[in-house]
Order: sequence, then C-alpha cells, then structure tokens
Amino acid sequence: MANYSMLRHLLVVGMLLATIITLATPSFAAQVNDTTKFYIPKPNHGALRQMANLGSDGRDADVNLIRKLINTPSSVWVTSGTPKEAEQKVRQVTQQAAGKQTVPVIVLYNIPFRDCALYSAGGATSVAEYKAWIDGVVRGIENRSAYLILEPDGLGIIPWYTTLDGQLEWCQPQEVDPATAATERFTMMNYAVDQLGALPNTRIYLDATHGGWLNVGEITDRLLKAGVQNADGFFLNVSNYQWTPNLVQYGTWVSSCIAYITQINASGFGECGNQYWSGGPANNWQGVALDPMLVWSDDAATANANTAGINSRYASILGNVEPTTHFVADTSRNGQGPWTPTQSFPDPQTWCNPPARGLGIRPTTDTGNELVDAFLWVKLPGESDGQCSRGLGSGNNVVDPIWGRVDPAAGSWFPEQALELAKLANPPLQ
Repeated sequence: MANYSMLRHLLVVGMLLATIITLATPSFAAQVNDTTKFYIPKPNHGALRQMANLGSDGRDADVNLIRKLINTPSSVWVTSGTPKEAEQKVRQVTQQAAGKQTVPVIVLYNIPFRDCALYSAGGATSVAEYKAWIDGVVRGIENRSAYLILEPDGLGIIPWYTTLDGQLEWCQPQEVDPATAATERFTMMNYAVDQLGALPNTRIYLDATHGGWLNVGEITDRLLKAGVQNADGFFLNVSNYQWTPNLVQYGTWVSSCIAYITQINASGFGECGNQYWSGGPANNWQGVALDPMLVWSDDAATANANTAGINSRYASILGNVEPTTHFVADTSRNGQGPWTPTQSFPDPQTWCNPPARGLGIRPTTDTGNELVDAFLWVKLPGESDGQCSRGLGSGNNVVDPIWGRVDPAAGSWFPEQALELAKLANPPLQ
C-alpha cells in the first residue's frame, strides 16, 4: 500500500508539472485589458509542492485555484547579492520578459536597514555599497522595459527620522549615526531614481505607503525629498491589504498635494487634506478620521467613509492646477480589504498574514483613472509576511494563534494562506 501511494503521488506530480508547463509555455504571460502584457515569473516551488499534495488527496478544484494564482502576472524581487549578481538577475528577467513580449515588474529591495532590521531584515551595508548595487541593476536592464518598484517601506520606515510635526519615529537602530541616517536614505533614493531613470524604457515608482499609514502631507514631503519629480510616480499598498478605492483616493490626494507644494505653496504641507481629518467645504469643515476598514467615497453614508470634504478642499486650494504625479497600487491581496481582529492580542499585527483575505484585481494598466498607471501584484500571494506572533512572543518559532502554527519565514510559501486567498478572490478567479 505504501509503494502504491508513493507511485500515485509521483504520477500526480508529473501530471501537474506537465499541465503547468502546457498552460504557461505559449506566452508565459497573461493578456490584460489593454495592450500591455505583464510577465509571469516561474512559480514558487512551494506552490508546486502544494499542488502535488492537493492532487494526491484528490482535491482537483483546489489544485486549479493555486494554478490560476501562479499563472497570474506578479513581480520579481531582487533583494540581495553583489552588484554583479544583481546585474545577472535583472538581465535574466528582462531578457526572458522581452522574449515573451511582456513587461516585468521588478522590486528592488536592498536599501540599508530595510524594514528597520525586523521581519525582512537585510540590505546593503553602506551608501557606497548600495550605489554600486544600483549600478549593477542598471547594467542588467540596459534598454529593456520594466516597471521598477523602488524599495518598499523605503520612505515609510526611515532610520532616525523626524516627521514634519517634530516627532522622532520608532526606527532607531544603534548601528547607524542618528545625525546622518535620514539624509543618507534620501541620498540613496535620489541616486537610484537618477540612475534607473536614465534608462530609456523603465518606469520607476517610489514608496508612498498607503491610506492606513502616513498622512498625505507627511508622505508628500518624503517623496519630494526622495526625488519623485524625477521618477514616474509612487506606489501604494505593497504587501498590504487596503481597499482599492481607498488607495485611489489616497493616491490622488498625494498627487494633489505634490502639485500644491511644487506649484502653489512650497511650505503648505499642513494644508493638504488627509485621511485623518476629512473636513472641507463640502461638509462645512466638519471633519473626522476616515476608517480604513470601510470603502471610501464622496457619497458614502457615514462620515468616517465620506471623502467629499477632502476632495472639495483640494479643489479649493488647487484652482486650475492639476495633479500630474502618477501612481501604481498593489492589489495582490486586497480583495477582501484589511483585517479587523475578532479577539484581543498584545500586538495584532494586522499587516502580517491576516486570515480571511482574498486576491484582488488582476494586474492591468486599464485602471479607469488617468493618474493610476497600473494595478499590480507586487507581493506574490501565497508568500508569507513573516513569522507573526501577535505580540505573544519574540524571535523565531512562535506559534501564530490565528493559524495555529509557526508561520513560514518572510517570502516562504504559506500553503494555507495561499489557498484561502485564492478561494476568497474578489473578483473571483476565472
């Protein structure tokens, strides 16, 4: 019986791999709603193992869901290595994509003290090392096309950074000089923008967090310091779960604030309407904080989801000036929006492998909004956010009470979450 089971398992694996190759080989891309085709990377080996295991158990419908997930365009993360290794990796990806007449989305994630040395710790060790690494990426891309997502959290989490209102933020690593850490971050970001932007066929986007994080004026200040005016725009929601309509509202406000600061009032960050106070002419300046768990709109019935006041505020301060800074949004896991815990935890870590979430809008440049260049799957659905503890312990191998297991390390395949994301996709997987 044991030998028969093993033979059946191997047969299922072989059949699954043959099916995947058949489905993926003709174009290795998915046609989106306009002329752009985004690149589909090779699947995570964990996904193939999951499909084999599901197939061995006769769960063909679940196999099909995971297959559809991994056959959807997503990004390639370049996170480490020498300049030569980075050069080789991006050359390989861009050449493969060009050969399939597709456009790759490449995430560059190697800045010193990325994630403030937490779940996704790593990165270059100095300014000089980071610049050399970027130079390697530039050599690897050459004249081929790519969307470049430059340093997720790179502007949301800055070592030893003081905000516009004078607050010293929590990321205070002892290994770096507090007097120079923030300035060095902006130096590196500007260098990357300038070097990558000199390439003929790239689009570069900078970190603008999302509507549940930094307020509009604060992130606008950081984007301008990081060189957003020399980039193609900014990105939102990478590895997060915020509602797409809210991201479009927030991104529009950031773009509007950039226009206001650069064309009307260089010191007027505080005049930029933001998600934490919704007052404006349309609601007689009766503002409240918007709730990120709700879907925002100008005609929302509740004040904590209604954006009419903020949008009317921008209309009044901008006059004839139009926002022109574009943006992209990660919709890989936001089909069910952000997570509200139903039980109490010391630190719920709502961003870290939340349950009952779903895949979001498929990658496309047909967004219906002239400021939104694309909806992208930047974070690969099914890859873990890290070993989440909900504040119940520290270090590795702490059981996540939500999943009843130790979560996989950041970037490793999380089969339970992958299947749930696929089952709860919104819109559904077709």
